[in-house]
Amino acid sequence: MAYMITEECISCGACEPECPNKAISEGDKIYIIDFNKCTECIGHFEKSRCAEVCPVDSCVSDPAHPETKEQLIEKFKKLNPGKTPKVY
Repeated sequence: MAYMITEECISCGACEPECPNKAISEGDKIYIIDFNKCTECIGHFEKSRCAEVCPVDSCVSDPAHPETKEQLIEKFKKLNPGKTPKVY
């Protein structure tokens, strides 16, 4: 499932440069994640980078967008044509 950023976000910006799919951007009050681009870092890293670097733990799984690992790998392939996803 894609990640989302909760209202606890302090807009520090730590997450944005960590996203390999460029799914994170600055919103009006907090940063936001485009669920169409979020693969939970599957294919890139072992763990979700945004969640690892967030100082207030506001990057969490988005229950509104459930996806299996297989679906996230397919999304990775569409977002990164010609690249092979890393498997952890």
